[in-house]
Amino acid sequence: MPLLAQFLIGLLFGSGLVISGMSNPEKVLNFLDLAAIPSGGWDPSLALVMAGGVVVTYLGYKLVLKRERPLFDAQFHLSNAKNIDTPIIVGPAIFGIGWGLAGFCPGPAFTAIGTGSTSASLFVAAMIAGMVAARLLALRQLGIVAPGVTK
Repeated sequence: MPLLAQFLIGLLFGSGLVISGMSNPEKVLNFLDLAAIPSGGWDPSLALVMAGGVVVTYLGYKLVLKRERPLFDAQFHLSNAKNIDTPIIVGPAIFGIGWGLAGFCPGPAFTAIGTGSTSASLFVAAMIAGMVAARLLALRQLGIVAPGVTK
């Protein structure tokens, strides 16, 4: 049952991305192009999509965290971290740079792969390579050798 629920939630999310146009990198880049405001070429619709996501997330957390436990797990897994460290700054900065250069973030990129987009496929491949590199770097900093990697 959890797998089916995850599939349906992903399908709903992906459908929302397609309907809102967020799987189209040009729409995202038109939002990020603040220099186009004077000419009327700026597209503010992404701000509305983001605001809708923030409201739904806020309400969802308020409702879900009133429960004793999640539907498909024994407990909630929430971070207790309160400190702002280098990964908290660098990670979002890299995300923002990638988003601004490519017009994709992870969800819309996976959705756009379904449309046969070569640029989305390249973006996802680069994103996965970056995730693997970041994991290997983190393991190295902790002094842990990753499987298949020799010192």
